[in-house]
Amino acid sequence: MRIDAQPFAYEFEIAHTALVLIDMQRDFIEPGGFGETLGNDVSLLEAIVPATRRTLQAWRRAGGLVVHTREAHRPDLADCPPAKRNRGNPRLRIGDAGPMGRILVAGEPGSQIIDALAPIEGELVIDKPGKGAFYATALHETLQQRGITHLLFGGVTTEVCVQTSMREANDRGYEGLLLEDCTESYFPAFKTAALEMIRAQGAIVGWTAPSAALRAALGND
Repeated sequence: MRIDAQPFAYEFEIAHTALVLIDMQRDFIEPGGFGETLGNDVSLLEAIVPATRRTLQAWRRAGGLVVHTREAHRPDLADCPPAKRNRGNPRLRIGDAGPMGRILVAGEPGSQIIDALAPIEGELVIDKPGKGAFYATALHETLQQRGITHLLFGGVTTEVCVQTSMREANDRGYEGLLLEDCTESYFPAFKTAALEMIRAQGAIVGWTAPSAALRAALGND
């Protein structure tokens, strides 16, 4: 298949491609979560949910592999270094009790994927202790076992966990494309800059395209 993308067309086969949705969690997207404790307007992230859900449904109909990631730490926070926990001077820190349970702790309500994008049976769910989806996880090995060579990315935030994951994927040999309207930042200018960095110099990190281009290629929208 072929997608009209920047900086040039992106080609892939569904059987060897996964849709990777990064950290579409309640703690980042819903009021009262970790994102809001940092002083952010979470409605900016919530705005991408309809396009992301429509794309997820189209990808499911096409029979493609779906990967969901969650930034989530162990209850004892052994995998959360102080440099991460103390950064940003939030009202609530990772591990503290918040309106949706302990912030960014595995198993807590706030760490779960939002209902609109909830995983279904057969989809991969990866809990990651860092910003990148490949750091301290089995994602690379799992994708290799399934013959995956291409990755379609969405999720939050564009310049942090999404871009980090794309760079990690690039270093491991994957061909990655970021769905422009299925990702967002608390700082719109950061998203714009990240998109430009990703596709610069002949797709040095990867490609970008609107989700409509992917759905058009799938032909089941």
